[in-house]
Amino acid sequence: MYKLVAIDLDGTLLNSVGEVSEKTRKILLEAKEKGIEVVLASGRPIDTTKNFALELGVDNYIISGNGAVVYDVKNDEVILDRFISKEQILRIVDICESNSIFYNIYTEDEVITKALSYNVLFYHKENIKKPEEKRTRINVVEDVKKYILESNKDKFLKVTVCDESKMIFNGIIRKLKEIPDIDILNVEHMSKKQIKIGTKDYTIEYHYTEITNKDVNKWTAIEFLMDKLNISRAEVATIGDNNNDFEMVKNAGLGIVTANGNPYMKDNADVVVADNNSDGVYEAFEKYILS
Repeated sequence: MYKLVAIDLDGTLLNSVGEVSEKTRKILLEAKEKGIEVVLASGRPIDTTKNFALELGVDNYIISGNGAVVYDVKNDEVILDRFISKEQILRIVDICESNSIFYNIYTEDEVITKALSYNVLFYHKENIKKPEEKRTRINVVEDVKKYILESNKDKFLKVTVCDESKMIFNGIIRKLKEIPDIDILNVEHMSKKQIKIGTKDYTIEYHYTEITNKDVNKWTAIEFLMDKLNISRAEVATIGDNNNDFEMVKNAGLGIVTANGNPYMKDNADVVVADNNSDGVYEAFEKYILS
């Protein structure tokens, strides 16, 4: 029997408009009632991930910032952190600013950005449907470097870098790789997100990468929880779709990828289920985790 199931949010548990179906909600609670530790493992900030956990009722632990933080929801405290230093953040900002490429910085409780574009635009549209207390906090500032230098913020989860041009994007990645003690996620395909403007649906497409502290990923965060809860690798199942889920899918006792996941992820999965718009997470629990 699986004792811990870690689930990615965007592209996995959430459909393309950021929602979870009712039958998927019910099966998550069924798993919890059977004693399975269901853990949301996301790249999003702590507060946003925690709000989803509370809303879904799977609210013991969460993993945010792609593994930078493990958070104890019941006791309202960070129990593991691997933040990027302010010095590294400022070097990343300098490279992005000098090359006029879009980026945003994730802290414990907000996303710092210069504009509502790409992934931040998706969060903004998602926020419109939610009450104030459940929204992803987006802080739009004119001068990001000045804001960081003048604020007392020193806990940074990750940085996301985005651009529509693959040539420009790849050039920035080469420069970012010169910064020591960070990890840069290798993402070969474009991200696609759907937003609704008026009555029409629009697709946002862009190349992106995520930058974290060295050796930070969702699997190392899961290992921390495994040790804390006395759970073995064979008793862990993970569900994801994208390269930031690779380590947890590859190393778990059962690694599951949704059909919308990229080919590399599906090639390394134990099981492929339906896509995130067709209740792939429900299928994973029904066929492989609760059976």
